[in-house]
Amino acid sequence: MTDNYIVLDTETTGLNPARDKVLEIGAARIEQGRVVETFETLIDTGVPIPERITELTGITDAMQAEGKKTEEAFREFFDFCKDLPILGHNITFDFSFLKQMAVNLGYSFEKDGIDTLKIARKVLADLPSRRLPDLCVHYGIDPGHSHRALDDALATHELLQRLWKEFGEKEPDAFAARPLQYSAKKQSPITDSQKGYLNDLLKYHRIDTNIRIEDMTKSEASRMIDKIILNYGRMPKSGRRTG
Repeated sequence: MTDNYIVLDTETTGLNPARDKVLEIGAARIEQGRVVETFETLIDTGVPIPERITELTGITDAMQAEGKKTEEAFREFFDFCKDLPILGHNITFDFSFLKQMAVNLGYSFEKDGIDTLKIARKVLADLPSRRLPDLCVHYGIDPGHSHRALDDALATHELLQRLWKEFGEKEPDAFAARPLQYSAKKQSPITDSQKGYLNDLLKYHRIDTNIRIEDMTKSEASRMIDKIILNYGRMPKSGRRTG
């Protein structure tokens, strides 16, 4: 097992990296098994946070409004990672979101990864649950604020150390960093014609929204237009507004 890696966790607005957004990133640089630097940021996604996500994480729309813009946050995070492998609990989930955002922003984000969830499933098969909070209880690890990215990342680092100490000699291959795979297609930004038509629909149907239309992707705009038409109907040609 490598002693040098980036341990990370993300909080997201949902479970689908092609549709949902990264809301928070927490990470720590580990050298020789010790935390030497941390990274933590909220991201202003431009969309309202679903109620279930706020209940889970405690992150509100007001909090995310104080966060960084997506490109700034990811540029700083990618610089923080450098060429180190990444560690996470169910790391494929976090990687899929980060890879999608990297592709959208024109970054290359190819990483080797270590997954404490996969390790725990192999060496702790008799436990009723291998969720991070339950493994923290099992090992007496202080989880901090669960479902906040940096605290979950630091708990994952501590979990790896405990797992290695107990099972490293018996199952060294389980702790090896391996290439992570996720195929992400670049999402095009909203077109000018979509932006104009969507604004006209919102005005015509008198719909209020907190979504920043200018930050939407082409596919997101298409879905929103279809949803409005399904729920409210199309505009008559004479109903289209400008300005």
